[in-house]
Amino acid sequence: PPNSPWPSVIFCSEAGLDSGKGMIRLTRILDRALSPDATLTLTLANRVRSRLRVTLDDGREAGLFLERGLSLKDGDLLGGEEAGGPVIQVRAAPERLSVADCSDPLLLARACYHLGNRHLAIQIQADRLSYLQDPVLDGMLRGLGLAVRDELGPFEPEPGAYAGGA
Repeated sequence: PPNSPWPSVIFCSEAGLDSGKGMIRLTRILDRALSPDATLTLTLANRVRSRLRVTLDDGREAGLFLERGLSLKDGDLLGGEEAGGPVIQVRAAPERLSVADCSDPLLLARACYHLGNRHLAIQIQADRLSYLQDPVLDGMLRGLGLAVRDELGPFEPEPGAYAGGA
């Protein structure tokens, strides 16, 4: 769309994905280890889309034609309908994150509870949580006693209890 923060991405509603001659069609997530031929760096917002025209990191055009409801993760391998086609490895693009490190499990659980209560996508690790940068939420966590900092990095939030990966 106009003013999109992802200039290398064209949304399906703007152009037919099949219109590009020689466009790589990515239709499935591969389940076996293969050596990638190229990489595709996407933000979280684009890793949850199933139909998307994209530009690979090497400049080639491709289209995502994935099963609806899938979410791509850093390191996923994508392929086409035919065996022997190019294998594309997904990379999580760096995003502006709010990060709170916490060695107190109870305090970390309280922070996760309050963020989850707002239906916010959060990435949870043993002693750290992160979410897409939000100054209002940063203030809430500081009010709970956590130190929050800004960081640029890949974002892999929890998939949710009903996503099958929990």
